[in-house]
Amino acid sequence: MHIHILGICGTFMGGIAVLAKAAGHRVTGCDANVYPPMSTQLESQGIELIEGFDPAQIKLNPDIYVIGNVVSRGNPLMEEILNRGLPYISGPQWLAENVLQGKWVLAVAGTHGKTTTSSMLAWILEYAGLAPGFLIGGVPENFSVSARLSLVPPLMVRQTHHERNKEGVVRPELVARPELVEGSPFFVIEADEYDTAFFDKRSKFVHYRPRTAVLNNLEFDHADIFEDLGAIEKQFHHLVRTVPQQGLVVMNGKETSLQRVIDKGCWTPVEKFGTETDWQSANAQGDGSFDVYYRNENESSGKLQGHVAWSLLGEHNRMNALASIAAARHAGVAVEVSIAALTEFKNVKRRMEIRGVVNGITVYDDFAHHPTAITTTVAGLRSKVGAFKITGARILAVLEPRSNTMKLGVMKSALPASLQEADLVFCYGANLGWDAVEALSAIKDKATVYEDLNIMVAAITEVAQAGDYVLVMSNGGFGGVHQKILDALRVKFQVE
Repeated sequence: MHIHILGICGTFMGGIAVLAKAAGHRVTGCDANVYPPMSTQLESQGIELIEGFDPAQIKLNPDIYVIGNVVSRGNPLMEEILNRGLPYISGPQWLAENVLQGKWVLAVAGTHGKTTTSSMLAWILEYAGLAPGFLIGGVPENFSVSARLSLVPPLMVRQTHHERNKEGVVRPELVARPELVEGSPFFVIEADEYDTAFFDKRSKFVHYRPRTAVLNNLEFDHADIFEDLGAIEKQFHHLVRTVPQQGLVVMNGKETSLQRVIDKGCWTPVEKFGTETDWQSANAQGDGSFDVYYRNENESSGKLQGHVAWSLLGEHNRMNALASIAAARHAGVAVEVSIAALTEFKNVKRRMEIRGVVNGITVYDDFAHHPTAITTTVAGLRSKVGAFKITGARILAVLEPRSNTMKLGVMKSALPASLQEADLVFCYGANLGWDAVEALSAIKDKATVYEDLNIMVAAITEVAQAGDYVLVMSNGGFGGVHQKILDALRVKFQVE
């Protein structure tokens, strides 16, 4: 089958392209804006990309057009498809019918942490020998791709000391089950609440029908399609209604919004993380490591399950880890195996990813796109580098309010508080529908707004000094600002 994907360079649609190609289909696609890492990934898969939405693309004569939610009425190619009565389908529906059908779907939903938690969960299942398929809205560094089909699992999982009993014999529950020889039944998907397509306004995740559903958190977001938090809670409840009785809902126990979702009706067992019941973290260390405890409803106190030794920082990552451990346990992975897997977890590209170091100045890239995400990202870096008064380490926050919600200005009042831990703030204010200078007036002593990207890069370069941490936050390509900063620093300090 030949499928032509409209809006192929979004992380979700690009993932569908990779899956379709791996399944043996001919895949082509088009988009208006192309930037790494998705464009690079697609090209490496041999997928033909076409710039723009020229109606002449119908000459490709595909069997079906798969439509991304970036496409709206008025798009010239879409209008031609409609006028000619050509077959089309949404990305989530195509995925559900052609990839997810018959699979044990593990879906990770939430305002924040979906990509990281999905990556952790996919890696745990991989480490345990279950060879899952996955579609993730980012590139997990343990896999180097954002999507793949389920594989045929190895006969046995890796032989580590975590997986042997005292006699040195492999524990039988860790041997791949015979029914997996046709390919792993497990598929991990990042379950987005954004709408499906211009012709299907339901959230994407209602198509996935998970057996294991993770609800990470729930705040107001996507102001362009949801009028209030209650509207998003309704969509999350639709997701909960699709989880079978023999499934599991893994839920952040600290979120009252998620409790309201469950209170609307739930026919599935629920395990909570972050509370005294079920899954907890404790004894967090400065290097990011922590202990994992589990207590079921019949126990008076939690039992130590093990110690996660990794370099990820912040409570949000500990919560992500607990969610992934609980979800993997539902799929049959022993907790100690999950903990061992997380010690080898390498995070996700664009999640506190170091892009380069010049003259002792470290440039990070992070996907933070919402005030809560900005807060946790900056706080996590601050906990790593220490207080300025003690260590002299400065955080130079470089922000592009690019998400639809941020562009609308709905969250602008929360920005100053989210950036309090930063020492200097550089905000790119071009193409906003609100006054960024006014919005950041509460921290005007350390915040500056720029309309020109090159002028902003020059200002950052001028003040940057050895020991600084430049934290770039955007959910887009940000005009390649990361490399521009690094190049400018090399010129300033005469570094090759």
